[in-house]
Amino acid sequence: MKVSAEDKAAALLGIRPHFRRELAQKLAAREYESEEIEAALDHLASLGYLDDERTAREFVTARQARKTEGFLRLKLELERRGAPPEAVASALAELPDDDLAPCQEAAEAWRRAHPKGNVASLARHLARKGFRQRSIVEVCRSLSSTGGAELDFED
Repeated sequence: MKVSAEDKAAALLGIRPHFRRELAQKLAAREYESEEIEAALDHLASLGYLDDERTAREFVTARQARKTEGFLRLKLELERRGAPPEAVASALAELPDDDLAPCQEAAEAWRRAHPKGNVASLARHLARKGFRQRSIVEVCRSLSSTGGAELDFED
């Protein structure tokens, strides 16, 4: 006997928080009818188990605890996971405008792993991590002014 869409969605939510769109896609892939999916998700939302804004805030908070990702990466990851635009905006509005400190920490970690790396590679790494361009430029400039600690400034 097939488990109901609501039971399956609740089980998925028990594993980790999901966004509504993400759950709808997973349930549709398991061939539940769209009406059953919507009813299940509406009911779970009314009970407080499905809340896109809370899920987005918790996602950003958890990722920020690692301090290895910037604003742009967080935004793209929220969108990829199916967070609605208003939840993305709300969660990211709580972030400071300046991501220089975590960018510097990510740069230091990269430098420890790549002692002979060059500044262009570091800048690309920081961009992939989603740090703002102004922070990346500032980190690279500070390395240049301090001698780069063995960083090669040629690409």
